[in-house]
Amino acid sequence: MPLLQTTIAGSLPKPSWLAPPNQLWAPWLLEGERLTEGKRDAVRLAVADQEAAGIDIVSDGEQTRRHFVTTFIENLDGVDFQHRKTVRIRNRYDADVPMVVDSVARRHPVYVEDAKFLRSVTQRKAKYTLPGPMTMVDTLYDVHYRSRQKLAWVFAEILNEEALAIEAAGIDVIQFDEPAFNVYFEEVRDWGVATLERAVQGLRCKTAVHICYGYGIKANIDWKKTLGQEWRQYEQTFPLLARSAIGQISLECANSHVPIELIALLDGKDVLVGAVDVATDRVESPEEVAATICAALQYVPAECLYPCTNCGMVPLSRSVARAKLHALGAGVALARADLRK
Repeated sequence: MPLLQTTIAGSLPKPSWLAPPNQLWAPWLLEGERLTEGKRDAVRLAVADQEAAGIDIVSDGEQTRRHFVTTFIENLDGVDFQHRKTVRIRNRYDADVPMVVDSVARRHPVYVEDAKFLRSVTQRKAKYTLPGPMTMVDTLYDVHYRSRQKLAWVFAEILNEEALAIEAAGIDVIQFDEPAFNVYFEEVRDWGVATLERAVQGLRCKTAVHICYGYGIKANIDWKKTLGQEWRQYEQTFPLLARSAIGQISLECANSHVPIELIALLDGKDVLVGAVDVATDRVESPEEVAATICAALQYVPAECLYPCTNCGMVPLSRSVARAKLHALGAGVALARADLRK
């Protein structure tokens, strides 16, 4: 197995015949059996694009879900999607979100069949993504538990049930997306990491958590402008994650103001280094990708470094996302060549 195994953070743009391009929560353009068939065709295309670009650990591009958090929640009992409340998401932007009105429960598998399908269409290692407990809590208005911590523990147990079933489907890596970890530092310390560890309990496959500064949408880009010349949010979470049961940490490095030396705080973990910026249509050169990887190699052993995208690419056009995938693959080829010298 070559060093510097490549992967992506999760999402890829959907085909325009499946959902409107360049937007989150985009509605489906198909219905019934045509929608089921369309989703699976889109997964095939997403996998093919990754394989053509030289991505080693592929995902389904989240082609079967409208949103990385709410699609999972839609399949749970106890959440009312008809009556919504406006809340502040990660202290950054307002959104109309569903309400927790009763005990939350998972009555049936949510993504297991989709995970089985992903496994069936690639011979490469496969990664599946799930929302993390804290980020799920931050995407709801809770009138039942009235405690972010209590609700997070319930979600952690539900996620663990789902993750164990996804692992049994043959998936090699299960990643939990926790952008909320870059905002609620006291909660991360008090219960965020603990609930994440509950979500991975009993898993034998690789486990990962993705922490970043968000999709390349205006609210996130505007927020980044307020963070100053150095983005040191990771400094508060990395030591906690280094001591955790999570195997891999996925973070944002490309075209960011994150001091690269902060990744040394993840000693002993696999580090998924974001070497492709998802907040711009500009496509990185292979040399730029290789430079990001080279900088990270000063602090992470090559056998623990996995070049990746900064975040999901669903808001981008398919052509830009495809070009960025190829830039990632080509940049890693350059970095591998340097390691052989």
